[in-house]
Amino acid sequence: MKFTRKRTFLVAVAMCIGAAIALADRAESTPQDVFDAMRGSFQPAKARSVHARYQWDLSGPHGGEWWIEVNDGTYKMGKGQIDHPNVTFRASDKDWVAICHDQLSGTWAYLTGRLKVSGDQNVARKLGEMFP
Repeated sequence: MKFTRKRTFLVAVAMCIGAAIALADRAESTPQDVFDAMRGSFQPAKARSVHARYQWDLSGPHGGEWWIEVNDGTYKMGKGQIDHPNVTFRASDKDWVAICHDQLSGTWAYLTGRLKVSGDQNVARKLGEMFP
């Protein structure tokens, strides 16, 4: 069980790395900034034959709901809820941004309950490959 949890934490951090680098020069960023930066990091070749839905539920003043749907090398991204997500991430807006900027360990956030990940762990791991 620990091994699966560790890989889940790494996925949360890995999928934010590209976004964190793109936002490194900004003093304050929001979850929307992170999702906007993820758009530029999508790797269609890594998403071939992938059909997955991801949901983020972030609390706080800049929080909200975001989703990504991946279908065979393409993706759609938006705000709000998506039906039947394969994976759901829950955190505060500040914690999610801190994880994406590598200012908060995804493992630590998960172990302390600041990051909650539910759903298919294999699908969660795939997100970091598609959005490096």
